[in-house]
Amino acid sequence: MSSQDIITIEDDFTLLRLQNDSEEVYCTQREVKKGLIQFHFGLKGKAKFLFNQGNYTLDLKEEKSLLLYNPQIELPINLELAPNSWVISVIISIKKFHNLFSSEANYITFLSDDNKDKKYYKEGDISPSMAIVLSQLFHYNLHPSIKNLYYKGKGYELLSLYFNRTEDPNAEQCPFLIDEENVFKIKKAKEIILANMAEPPGLQELADEVGLTLKKLKMGFKQIYGDTVYGFLFDYKMDSARKLLDSGSYNVNEVGLKIGYSTGSHFIAAFKKKFGTTPKKYLMSINPNK
Repeated sequence: MSSQDIITIEDDFTLLRLQNDSEEVYCTQREVKKGLIQFHFGLKGKAKFLFNQGNYTLDLKEEKSLLLYNPQIELPINLELAPNSWVISVIISIKKFHNLFSSEANYITFLSDDNKDKKYYKEGDISPSMAIVLSQLFHYNLHPSIKNLYYKGKGYELLSLYFNRTEDPNAEQCPFLIDEENVFKIKKAKEIILANMAEPPGLQELADEVGLTLKKLKMGFKQIYGDTVYGFLFDYKMDSARKLLDSGSYNVNEVGLKIGYSTGSHFIAAFKKKFGTTPKKYLMSINPNK
């Protein structure tokens, strides 16, 4: 089964929900006039955008986003959606979008005076917070009278989360990371904690295992991954929990045990800290009939 929902939120603000649960590739096309920015989010599976009669393509992978903008030409959507794949797209005019950030337009790179007339393309990751909103857009059942209001709120929430980046380009670089061997050791440390997320090693034990001092492990991990070792692991565990809940195969206690919480109350508190809602309420939001 394949479906395409086109939700007109406002003039020049449209949300597309593309779902292909069949075993065949699903192709769809949509005209997009100049001056519109496209945000595409891969929730599941993979998709491919075709341009210039198929001479140029862009892949959209699972848990990845694409931002496309070209003020010079129209960029019609010509999409091939692989079997068992889901995509959500937000299309908004540059004028409407600019108004959202007018007082802080310099924060959005391609809205600067130097870039506002240039074409723009960017691939990024879907953060756990964005994934929650995207999942709600796919699963939430709504009364028709409030559906547009709900989608409008979620559309703007998605855009705000998309630009809620914590990277600081002026952050002091950690000089020892120039050493490829140290970078390899940091990546190995990440692999070890993810492989043992239910019972991760202590920091000193982890540092010893990869052959770094504790200080270099902490500094290097923060430099490469933008977070502390356990902060990174917490985010990973919570995202894993969300995916397990999405699968519908496990109850809340089972998910908590799988990611390393011996008591349900600790897991519920951690999930609420990350996503602002309890696992049970999240399950109800994506499947209200259960």
